[in-house]
Amino acid sequence: MSEPPIHNAAAPDGFLGTSDPAADQPTGVTKAVAVHTPQSQSHPSGRPVQPPVFGGFSGEETPARPVITEGEAGERRFDHVAITSVFGDPAHPRTWSGAPRNLGVALEKLGVTVEGFHPHLSKTFKMGLAARHVMGGYGRLMTSEQLYRAAPARRHLARQLAAKAAERGTRHIIHTGALDLPAVEAQATADPMADRAHRIHHYLYCDHTWALAAEHRPDIAGYSARALEAYEELERRSLHCVDHIFTFGRYVRDHIISHYGVPAARVTAVGSGMGDIKPYIGPKDYAKPKLLFVCKHLFREKGGELVIEAFQQAVLRRPDLTLTIVADPSVRDRVPEHPAIDFRSALPWVELQELYRRSSLLVQPMLNDPWGQVYLEALISRTPVLGLRRNGLPEITGDGRYGFLASHADPQVLADLIIHAVSDPQRLAVMGARGQNHVLETYTWDRVARAVLFP
Repeated sequence: MSEPPIHNAAAPDGFLGTSDPAADQPTGVTKAVAVHTPQSQSHPSGRPVQPPVFGGFSGEETPARPVITEGEAGERRFDHVAITSVFGDPAHPRTWSGAPRNLGVALEKLGVTVEGFHPHLSKTFKMGLAARHVMGGYGRLMTSEQLYRAAPARRHLARQLAAKAAERGTRHIIHTGALDLPAVEAQATADPMADRAHRIHHYLYCDHTWALAAEHRPDIAGYSARALEAYEELERRSLHCVDHIFTFGRYVRDHIISHYGVPAARVTAVGSGMGDIKPYIGPKDYAKPKLLFVCKHLFREKGGELVIEAFQQAVLRRPDLTLTIVADPSVRDRVPEHPAIDFRSALPWVELQELYRRSSLLVQPMLNDPWGQVYLEALISRTPVLGLRRNGLPEITGDGRYGFLASHADPQVLADLIIHAVSDPQRLAVMGARGQNHVLETYTWDRVARAVLFP
């Protein structure tokens, strides 16, 4: 798949969302559709319950009375918060794989008023940045992500947020990714623990860091030494300027503490929740080795080419293997014509959900995906997963209890692992059942929202 054009704000590694087709529209506050809350209701702490804002976008009514446990009735980080995303409207279900919207709706259920900020770079501004990038010695410009990671773009986006926060009187901001950080208002660049009563409080919810992403980026050789140094320093400053960092995975938390030196008390692993997929409890035939690969974008980076090579080797040893590839129509010519390979695109959600349920193994060796919502979607369908032992997959699979982890991104290694995985249908059934229980108990947006809201 070719790299996105410079004018299109592509979702970079470490940031899972879809690029925003309207990124050059005027920056604004997410339009709020409030759901009625009786004025007589109050939070158990005595604070009044604010009318829900964020969830009104989807037409969903959040509960009028928040569900708060007795132990959570005390200190909260905020009663009103803005969620930001540079990838699009934070309330849109496609922005950053729906994480900002899902977090916002879950916070509303806890009685928090949520609004969305979408800072952006105009096409004209990006053209100027592109010229400065090349002339400044930062090397060849390959994707628009390089522009967003550079200091001028970050300052521009952070200034937009500061102006919008001042206009709205916003005191708490959750950044979904570090590309609109470091914060630029004076008090935010000072000691984050000082003047807590009056300054804006910044929080970061992230699934990766620049240093982690750089370890496995397929395009890292194209970055100049000057760019690598600048991006690393900006990441460090961003992580140190926020009040608290919430990470998807424990491995990201540990890395932020050890590599960037952020105090452990200011970093919490909170995980993620699920999308609209429903748990599957019906019959499932693991004896038929039906493999599945799902990719919305970045076919090579998500492991598409690797899967095809591994499957072509494995099917010679197991002729009953089949592979269904769900991907964008633009990559159809990269999938070989093979009687055992079924290429699908533009599937309705109900059909994709059914594919998860009918498959016996998700084969998804993503080269540099930090977390992988597709893994959770498979496991909740009782479909074990097979991928690379890197980034978030070991954590999601319980270090291999609910799936299979390949040591190297090598077709032969993957082919051998596929043959091993499908050789024992009963093992797949046990893995699927246990994996589903693990996901249901661990990955919910309500759990994420509580971890973010209550210190």
